[in-house]
Amino acid sequence: MRMKISHFLYLSFSFIIFFFGHLTTSDPQANLLNKGYSQYNVTSPSAFISNLNSTLAELRSQLNSNRFAIAQRPVYALFQCRAYLSTTDCIACFDKAQSQIQTCLAANGARVIYDGCFLRYESNGFFDQTTLPGNVGLCGNKTTASGSSGFVEAIDGLLTDLSTAAPRMEGYFTAARRGGAGAPIVYGVAQCALTVSEGGCEQCLKVAYGNVEGCPPDADGRAVDAGCFLRYSDTAFFSDDQVTDLTPFLRTGGGSSKKKKAIIGGVVGGGAFVLLLLLFIFLRRSKPKKPQKGDILGVTELQGPVNYHYNDLKSATKNFSEENKLGEGGFGDVYKGVLKNGKIVAVKKLMIGQSRRARADFESEVKLISNVHHRNLVRLLGCCSKGSELLLVYEYMANSSLDKFLFGNGRGSLNWKQRFDIIVGVARGLAYLHKEFHVCIIHRDIKPSNILLDDNFQPRIVDFELARLLPEDRSHRRTKFAGTL
Repeated sequence: MRMKISHFLYLSFSFIIFFFGHLTTSDPQANLLNKGYSQYNVTSPSAFISNLNSTLAELRSQLNSNRFAIAQRPVYALFQCRAYLSTTDCIACFDKAQSQIQTCLAANGARVIYDGCFLRYESNGFFDQTTLPGNVGLCGNKTTASGSSGFVEAIDGLLTDLSTAAPRMEGYFTAARRGGAGAPIVYGVAQCALTVSEGGCEQCLKVAYGNVEGCPPDADGRAVDAGCFLRYSDTAFFSDDQVTDLTPFLRTGGGSSKKKKAIIGGVVGGGAFVLLLLLFIFLRRSKPKKPQKGDILGVTELQGPVNYHYNDLKSATKNFSEENKLGEGGFGDVYKGVLKNGKIVAVKKLMIGQSRRARADFESEVKLISNVHHRNLVRLLGCCSKGSELLLVYEYMANSSLDKFLFGNGRGSLNWKQRFDIIVGVARGLAYLHKEFHVCIIHRDIKPSNILLDDNFQPRIVDFELARLLPEDRSHRRTKFAGTL
């Protein structure tokens, strides 16, 4: 009997050590994925910062018993952890996010996204936002150890099921594990912000899936957006007890409960729609619309450079075929590309040298230039670096460049109003580069072929960022002349 009691105590003690040992293991998953801030600064920085600090303190106080916190006064703010994080790790992730976001306190909006959590604040309401410009897929830089055989198919099936199930689940969160018995084992999670609707969550994850589906056979991939997060990996990043059976949430049948809800919802929704319509008409007539300058996810600087997958760009440009070539210049050739989502882009293959310093400059300068946002500058959407290939991806301009309308086939077709708008637009773009952006950028090569025209014949300056990517012997910091003779 004494021996059995000793054995029981030993097992109990071992269990306690094992259980509490796991509880004390810290893993806040504070790998920074995305950071951005609004291009608009607050009018009274000291007052706004004081209010923001109060809001952040309020958020942290809510995390003692939650993985989600929200505040609407004096500043709108939202924080949410992945559901598999412990309370301790969630708070640690918040502290990391708060420290990171405090570098943006002069802006009236900012956000940071980590593997384990995200934090966002604004001077205006944003809680219902789901997918906005700034959504991006982030692929890993190594191929899975299990090889590509079966891995791509396993990931595709897992991400599809996660995207379908999460909007239907309480808390908009699900984690799943697939594979085994000879098949590659894959792990994934899908999560939406608790403040969005079910339909908004579904739409957001649909976009996220499109952003990350090109990552396999990379070992891991993530998609981030205003209202959702999607991630897969060939290694576990959550515990087994977090795994959810997705089967009940993948069925399309609704059952009697859903039918009843649909009938009630239809009756109530119909009446509510009429009332809302009347209210909308009244407000539209009585109150002028106020511009939402605080929408930080709708401005380019928050996107950062999208890291495009090389194979996607290769496919989009038909293997950089001659028929897709838009032009060529001193920095490289430009090709028209059609991405999987139907978006048309311009892809430039750079020729800036392959030294270690050139590649380092490429990465740092692309991060800087991706923050440039002006109506008279061509927008840099992202980049790609694979082996010796350095690629830049721009928005596509359907009317090509100004030189075609001055000296080419379109000569004489521009009226005086269009010419005047082009002159003023180019001046505004240069003034922004010289004086308004936080780093002074000197173009050094303004010419008609570097002025593109959008659908409305508004000018967009291009190649302004490439002056900063020149080899050292052609540096913009030198005093000798550069550019086109």
